[in-house]
Amino acid sequence: MRRVLDAFAVLVAAVVIFPIYWMVLAAIKPAGEIQSLHQRPWTLSPSLDAFRRVLAVNDFGRYLLNSLIVALVVVVISGLIAFLAAVALTRFHFRFRTTILVVFLIAQMVPVEALTIPLFFLVRDLGALNTLGSLMLVHTAFTLPFAIWMLRGFVAAVPDELDEAAQLDGASRLTVLWRILFPLIAPGLAATSVFSFIHAWDDFLFARTFIISATDRQTLPMALLVFFKPDENDWGAIMAASTLMTVPVLIFFLLVRRRLVSGLGGAVKD
Repeated sequence: MRRVLDAFAVLVAAVVIFPIYWMVLAAIKPAGEIQSLHQRPWTLSPSLDAFRRVLAVNDFGRYLLNSLIVALVVVVISGLIAFLAAVALTRFHFRFRTTILVVFLIAQMVPVEALTIPLFFLVRDLGALNTLGSLMLVHTAFTLPFAIWMLRGFVAAVPDELDEAAQLDGASRLTVLWRILFPLIAPGLAATSVFSFIHAWDDFLFARTFIISATDRQTLPMALLVFFKPDENDWGAIMAASTLMTVPVLIFFLLVRRRLVSGLGGAVKD
């Protein structure tokens, strides 16, 4: 039975990794091999020309910086708000608490495409079109319901007695919040931060909708449009740009992965 499960896990991993492998392979293939009708899962003459064409795009560094700024700000703001909201919804009892949780759940069910046009008019009325702030605001709003729901479970897993014991020792509520609860739910914060980062980093729809004319405030996914041409798409450059876009996500995941696998073990001292 163990071997069957291991084989199934290997199969699932192969299915997940194969698109990434094919993306990198297409990025290093010469143009002739990419357009060939007889595709092979390898290349005999790898080339970095596609990466050179991507890096030669005007303001590519600016696009990359804008994406990093938006993604990191969304991670920090959504994580902080979600942490405070999760503590409030778990530790305090007040009217309409269940209603608020249901509203958060319903908010996750609404298709993003259905809200794009209303959000455009809202951002326009706020005078925030062509600004990175509009992207930060919208992505924070969309990631908060999921983040609050996830962190609520982590906060609920911390015993109330731990808070009470700290307060008996003279700790203020703010000290309990930041010195006890915050470190203990670090795995949940890491998980929500990965979700928030990917949501903001990969966004194309809102960047295309809210950043209309300010090219210096466009994000990295917008750089892909350069290689979609009316006569012929540059698939090598598209795959190379997609590969470069994947690297920051992997780096961010590696930075927080230790928190993802850590738990509450050893948090309460005997």
